[in-house]
Amino acid sequence: MSKLSSILSPSLFVLSALCGLSACSNQSLQPPSQTQTLRASDFFQQAQVNSYALSNRLTWGANKTSEQQLRALGPDAYLLQQLQAQSAQVPAQIQSQIDAMTISQKPFVEMMQALDQQREESAKMRGTDDSLRQAYQQELNRIAREAASRSLLRSIYSSNQLLEQMNWFWMNHFNISNRKDNVRAMLADFEETAIRPHALGNFRALLKATLLHPAMLRYLDNEHNAVNKINENYARELLELHTMGVGSGYTQTDVQELARVLTGLGIRVKADNPRLNQAQLAGYQRFGLTEFHPRRHDFGEKKLLGTTIKGQGLSEIDQVLDLLMRQPATAKFISQKLAQFFVSDAPSDALVQSMAEQFLQSKGDIPRVLRTMFESSEFVASLGKKFKDPMHYVISSVRLAYEDKMIVNTGPILSWINSLGQQANGHQTPDGYSMKEMAWASPAQMTARFDVARLIARGAPNLFKTEMEETTAQHREAARPALAQNVYVKELSQQFSQSSRDALSQSGSAPEWNAFFLSTPEMMRR
Repeated sequence: MSKLSSILSPSLFVLSALCGLSACSNQSLQPPSQTQTLRASDFFQQAQVNSYALSNRLTWGANKTSEQQLRALGPDAYLLQQLQAQSAQVPAQIQSQIDAMTISQKPFVEMMQALDQQREESAKMRGTDDSLRQAYQQELNRIAREAASRSLLRSIYSSNQLLEQMNWFWMNHFNISNRKDNVRAMLADFEETAIRPHALGNFRALLKATLLHPAMLRYLDNEHNAVNKINENYARELLELHTMGVGSGYTQTDVQELARVLTGLGIRVKADNPRLNQAQLAGYQRFGLTEFHPRRHDFGEKKLLGTTIKGQGLSEIDQVLDLLMRQPATAKFISQKLAQFFVSDAPSDALVQSMAEQFLQSKGDIPRVLRTMFESSEFVASLGKKFKDPMHYVISSVRLAYEDKMIVNTGPILSWINSLGQQANGHQTPDGYSMKEMAWASPAQMTARFDVARLIARGAPNLFKTEMEETTAQHREAARPALAQNVYVKELSQQFSQSSRDALSQSGSAPEWNAFFLSTPEMMRR
């Protein structure tokens, strides 16, 4: 048994984790849509907030660069800069990797049409030649991996860390599983065009963008929702998971009426339009792969949440979005989820209510809701206590271990996250991954994190070479994390508990010190 195992046995490790605490290029990014301008305050300065603790919560994991940026700007100006997120900076080498991806180079509609043709050709050969089907599935997987890699690289290296966290938060809130049909090839565009531009913008705009995206319409079966053939799947999740929340007062009748509103909204991948007579042509609309087909829509009057929705076709959706945005239940549900992500598993009713009031007053302005949460005594008191989900644990470890080194292969990192149970878009049901401690603090999870810490500590050469390259001494040298020799990390460790410092002092080598450090209770919390 290693020293680390003896010092922090799995059971003690669990207990302590639960109780303890380069050149850059501007990355093209559509500015988040905002309705109001924020002004600087002096809240954090007055509260004398610890710079590391604040940086560790506002980012995917504090490192020297992020904490220096916070100290240089001051905590309040830093928060404002992160909330505004007008543009992101990533190292030029990382941006080049992203630019070289198929999902960056090939237009989404063109890519999906080519994939659909590949699917049709493979179907013709089913039972005769399965190699075409295998090639099609492999291409879907490759594109899905590109999406996961792009998101991961941004989370590790982007200067706008709050934007990256919010991007992941909304992807999880509007969860779409990668296991259904060809949805995994749509996720990159869903993230880039529906989620990312609005992640720090307006919730109504975000909600509408997700509602109209083909990935959502396919995942929740709305493409099969038609007049006299109602499919309630999406309508139910839109109320239960995306806006008002379960037990908020809507009824089964409301679900059915919302499903009627959504009839006719579906997907058409082929380049040609369906055959339409003159009357139908006037109401038919198509944008990208999404279509509204009037022949499939229920034009009857609906009554949703006590409000009459007149049968006007696609414009009924805007009426419904306005209605949902006015619901106190929507404001409370979204505020509670944000507070659970950033503050604690059980945020106070007072905090959630103050956030919900800001949501309603600002008509869903996400930065204002977040600022209400951040500038609260409850948020400040929670710093260093929020248990990390697997994504936060792995990314925070990598941000410290490889801050000044450019990863060229995200495969090992994706594998580590998968082994901890949080595969990108891997949650099969639309509720997304839990952000509560009880979901991730089991003995088995802690043992798995212990293994990941060892893998990072000894260095993973595959991070720094392409799949086609042979492993060289140069790759091994690049993979060696310099945590034990890093002045910032060493100083950080002096803020840890006495038991953690005692464990670190017993390490017999740099790799062992690295493993000890990444396994401390403090590294399990943010």
